[in-house]
Amino acid sequence: MKNRPSMIAISYRLILLGMGWLIAFGNPAWGEPGTVTIYAAASTTNALKEIGALYEKERGVKVISSFAAASALAKQIEQGAPADLFVSADLRWMDYLDKLGKVVEGKRRNLLNNTLVLVAPKGKGFPVRMEQSFNLPAAFEGKWCTGDPASVPVGSYAKQALTTLGWWQALEPRLVGTQDVRSALAFVERGECALGIVYETDAKGSDQVETLAAFPADSHQRIVYPVALLQGAGRDALGFYDFLFSKEAAAVFTKYGFMVIWQ
Repeated sequence: MKNRPSMIAISYRLILLGMGWLIAFGNPAWGEPGTVTIYAAASTTNALKEIGALYEKERGVKVISSFAAASALAKQIEQGAPADLFVSADLRWMDYLDKLGKVVEGKRRNLLNNTLVLVAPKGKGFPVRMEQSFNLPAAFEGKWCTGDPASVPVGSYAKQALTTLGWWQALEPRLVGTQDVRSALAFVERGECALGIVYETDAKGSDQVETLAAFPADSHQRIVYPVALLQGAGRDALGFYDFLFSKEAAAVFTKYGFMVIWQ
């Protein structure tokens, strides 16, 4: 019986075992050191890739990015996807995650604005007036593209604008709803859609489309891009969150056509 461990010894071993587990696997709230994972709206792809590269060079922290429609990313985060930060192209999907308790309190801010534009394949544009007296449905033949209005932010903005201008009912049957704004842009670039509604930043980055007109700002909800730190974010994520509000990041966003709203 003298070799039987005491309860104190057993408890001590259990504490050491628990400490070893934390060291081996990490605190779930810390995440993997030296890495930041950001889930962001497809329209931010070019800008955030460049900003991520700047951050990696300056801080030595690897930035892993996943770009898609804000709706798809929000659903993935809801199901437990390992994202540290989320950038949405509208407030709805950020609110969705916030209500689920996925957003760190006090670490959500509005970052950017954008403009909604009408585009056509290069060389196939025509004059457009953004007013109800203009008959856009009769001005072109074939299909038009934007994100799925039921879930994709750009599609929701597009439906609002077309409804305001009185064009939605006639155009809805000709809609090709896509999974994100970049997919809609690609359809127009290939000439598979005669028109597309995308963000100005996406149109600006393509030499295969031409912008016909910008939709009036009061024809749809203001296009706002919020960013938030997510629950369980890695230890380096807060640094990148702050970096998004730096002068260096602002210069990149501006270069790609975004309007920085926090300065």
